Amino acid sequence: MLVTFIERYNFFLLILFMGCYFYQAVYVLIGLFKKDEEGPENPELKHYAVLISARNESAVIGELLQSIQQQDYPSGLIDTYVIADNCVDHTADIARSHGAHVFERFQSAKVGKGYALDYAFHKIAAEKGIRYYAGYLVFDADNVLDKNYIREMNRTFSLGYPVITSYRNSKNYDSNWISAGYALWFLRESRFLNGARMKCHTSCAISGTGFLVSSETIEKDHGWKYSLLTEDIEFSTDHIIRGDRIGYCSKAILYDEQPIDFKASWNQRMRWTKGFYQVFARYGGKLLNGIFRNRSFPCYDMLMTIAPATLITLTSLLLNGFFTVGGILTGHARVTEASLLAMGGCLTSIYLSLLAFGSVTIIAERKQIHCKTSRCLLYLFTFPIFLFTYIPISVAALFKNVTWKPVPHTIIRSTEQICRYSNKKQQV
Repeated sequence: MLVTFIERYNFFLLILFMGCYFYQAVYVLIGLFKKDEEGPENPELKHYAVLISARNESAVIGELLQSIQQQDYPSGLIDTYVIADNCVDHTADIARSHGAHVFERFQSAKVGKGYALDYAFHKIAAEKGIRYYAGYLVFDADNVLDKNYIREMNRTFSLGYPVITSYRNSKNYDSNWISAGYALWFLRESRFLNGARMKCHTSCAISGTGFLVSSETIEKDHGWKYSLLTEDIEFSTDHIIRGDRIGYCSKAILYDEQPIDFKASWNQRMRWTKGFYQVFARYGGKLLNGIFRNRSFPCYDMLMTIAPATLITLTSLLLNGFFTVGGILTGHARVTEASLLAMGGCLTSIYLSLLAFGSVTIIAERKQIHCKTSRCLLYLFTFPIFLFTYIPISVAALFKNVTWKPVPHTIIRSTEQICRYSNKKQQV
């Protein structure tokens, strides 16, 4: 009887997961074979503000500001604002030396990117009015931009999307298995999540950095009202519930620095996980309402994105582990065998699924992966292991009081250096 329960329980979980996330396998096919939606060749060139929230980023912010100045877009139509948020270094001075407008903010009680953005929007509203710009491009200080970034975002913006996200690549895919794990995940997200969503004419989601928000959207929101630990996911979720469709521009490429230290990675992903829990708690009911009342697929997609699936997997592993120990102690060999097979099958199926997603991403995006081929293949096999480390993080985030902590950034590479460095590596 117990063996039957174990088998049926695990089979039920397998069917549940496959049913809930099967659409993402369909996304892969769409991402591979359907053409991108592009804007007109010569749209009206609009006036944009660039917002960069920076806390003690003097090591890297200059490279980002230089890449903004080198954009293939009229410089008179780009105004750059740096929010030097609780800085004790030379971030503000470096930003000014590159011609940026600088807002220095010192507020220890309200810490985080969401608060910094809201501060900047209110300052701009008071000085010029929110509608002075057509839209606002938001970046992190460690980013660098492809020279066509703003021009391509403007093309997609001309299609009428109120919010647009972009292609998130990495400065340092090649550093180690940790940075490669991040980088491969973001490439998959760009091509096979947001890219596929755009092709299906459903809603995408912004992801931390590299997005454009229309001035009308900021005006309706009265600034930036999102301050949970994952303010980007909160923003996306709220706007999807409200029926807004977030677009995606595959040709607007930015390069983002990924952590290489496990402790820094742990802290960052702890914040992300806690933030997902916060968004799920606050907006989960509204997403369900959107699914059943409005038959909204974007609401379903977003609910699957923020749902604590890792905890369900962990619960399954723990329950099967409990049965394994119980079977050993009581001498029920069939119970032990069934639960061990279930645990092994669960971990193996997850590993192989992640390996498959990683493989398809590497094959499809190889030209965008700036890493020696042998290392790229090695990091493919460590990619599932990197994601397995979310299991203890997911547990710790349930009980830990998580606060925003800055991630140190030190890698200085222009887009030309990233690509040139990659080409040299691949020739070795």
